[in-house]
Amino acid sequence: MKTAIRYDRKIFSFACLTLILLLAANPLCGEPVIKERNILATEAKAIDLEKNLITDDSWNKLAGYKDRQFWQQLPANISQEYISKAEGYLDYNWPVVKATDYLEYIRSGNRRQEVYAACSNALISLVMGELVEGKGRFMDQIINAVWYYSEQTWWGWSAHLGPQKAGTGLPDVNDPIVDLGVGEVTSNLSWTLYLFKEEFDKVHPLIAKRLKQEITNKALKPYFERNDFGYMGFKGGRPNNWNPWVNYNMLNSFLLLENDPQKKVAEVQKIINTLDKFLNGYSDDGGCDEGPSYWGAAGALLYESLDILKIATNNKFDVFDDPLIRNIGQYFYKVNIHAPYFINFADADATTYGNPPTVFRYGKAIHDVEMQQFGAYLAKISNWGQHSLGGKICDQIRNLGLLNEIKNADAKEALVADFWLPETEVAGARDKEGSYLGFFFGAKGGFNAESHNHNDAGSCVLYYDGKPCLIDLGHEEYNAKTFSSRRYEIWTMQSQYHNLPVISGKGQLPGADFKAKHSTFKASDKKAVFSTDIAGAYPEDARVKSWLRGYILNRGKSFVITDTYELSAFTDSITSSNLVTYCKVTLIKSGLLQFEGDGFTLNMRYDDKKVKPKIEYIEVTDKKLNTYWPKGVTRVMMEFINPKLKGYNEMIFSLAE
Repeated sequence: MKTAIRYDRKIFSFACLTLILLLAANPLCGEPVIKERNILATEAKAIDLEKNLITDDSWNKLAGYKDRQFWQQLPANISQEYISKAEGYLDYNWPVVKATDYLEYIRSGNRRQEVYAACSNALISLVMGELVEGKGRFMDQIINAVWYYSEQTWWGWSAHLGPQKAGTGLPDVNDPIVDLGVGEVTSNLSWTLYLFKEEFDKVHPLIAKRLKQEITNKALKPYFERNDFGYMGFKGGRPNNWNPWVNYNMLNSFLLLENDPQKKVAEVQKIINTLDKFLNGYSDDGGCDEGPSYWGAAGALLYESLDILKIATNNKFDVFDDPLIRNIGQYFYKVNIHAPYFINFADADATTYGNPPTVFRYGKAIHDVEMQQFGAYLAKISNWGQHSLGGKICDQIRNLGLLNEIKNADAKEALVADFWLPETEVAGARDKEGSYLGFFFGAKGGFNAESHNHNDAGSCVLYYDGKPCLIDLGHEEYNAKTFSSRRYEIWTMQSQYHNLPVISGKGQLPGADFKAKHSTFKASDKKAVFSTDIAGAYPEDARVKSWLRGYILNRGKSFVITDTYELSAFTDSITSSNLVTYCKVTLIKSGLLQFEGDGFTLNMRYDDKKVKPKIEYIEVTDKKLNTYWPKGVTRVMMEFINPKLKGYNEMIFSLAE
């Protein structure tokens, strides 16, 4: 199977919301209950937000344009990189976003994301270059950026127009939608206005005035006046990472630009209320069912929002001792395999470095030394801080102030022996605490309507010495099909391309009703055992009464996959236990397969009287998947030989001698 679909990094269509916003359900089946905790509103009331919110600019401690000492003390190579990037845009010709750029999404599914990303990169580079150099050399182009965005109909992304009355295709200037793209641009433009208003006024009084008007009309006003954007959570359901992603950007902008103290309190209170909707839908265990790479736009941006609220109230608003807030942070390092590899169920990327300074600061905020050290470790292995930074303008300014602290901090990889998230139903275990050597496995129960869902209830990943053996593919480049009713036509979303059985020729089906049951996890010094009944994730015509999938890590010795099943009737269709691997697979002899990975070789023993292997190599040409699996992947179908109505099968992985 070859794949060739465009990818836009971390972009989600609004159709995603209708796919993944979930109703409250039974937590024993993996579906989180929406719990009216309202942690943040309670805190706001307890501290008297109206009394303690700083309503002038004194809350902001980040370096401004006139803080020349800060900018001049940056390492020379970093300063030069910022200036060189800005110089690359001195002659930048700000492009028109054409009607056909928007229309292409409904014509072919292509988001044309590069059209929007290029201008954003130009704005950020010019602003950062001017802050660093401080000579006014880039000011004209920054003003051009301001005028460019002011003249633009909409700042969002073509895939996200669904909520407007006119539907998708073209943005309606009279029906402004606040999506992820609008939030990102709003934050960057708000900081641009805050940093350079005096400089703009020296050139012409209409520059700053026009920019504030456009920010207000395109973002601040519609966000504040409307409650019907799905990510806010006011219409019910369980918001995903859109919620903190948009709210973080809007919080920055309201605090910077609102001049009316009473209205500023109301705007911040609304953000608190919608962030509560995000937290109310979160599992108590802190698990992010979107996976660790999406945690960067979920838990990480929740933290950033809470940090700003703390700063903007003179440290009065502080919920970092709350168990849920702590669990959300600690999730990120629990699912680390051996960075950059993380457990990557659903759409999550197989590798990520996260955002090292955010991980570091989150660890400090919740007084978790392990998380703080892990942030410093991620910074070290990703060379963070050795070059100019990435991210939004405010993030870069703040993180530049942390260069020395993180560089000199204790750095240590978080390698927990095992963990269990009983509501999210995700578990993991390794051979030895503090070491990536040997076996590591991650497993999940859950249900097939999770955020960024794949039909993967009961699946697993297996790594050896920190390198992949049995894998979760992740997702192809996003297109119009990804978050539509046709999502499960995509092969990477289907259970037969996960480490799961095909039962009577049937794979799992999507939807909250298709779920695992009785998921359990137990761990000791010698072994870790995960078990879940996945029969309920399959359709009725699979004729399966129960299918108990088990994963057993015999620490330092072996990893075992077990299937204990009972069918209600025989069918003519094949039942198989599928394995997806990044290893080269060789049949050594009947009953023995060899998995050759990156620096390791594992043997897999099986009962050749019960199953027989069928090995299928899959070339990967999709740009996104090729990032992680450039050599292609292999699917091993262990086909059952004359299966009985009841049966048991096991596959045993051990180090090849």
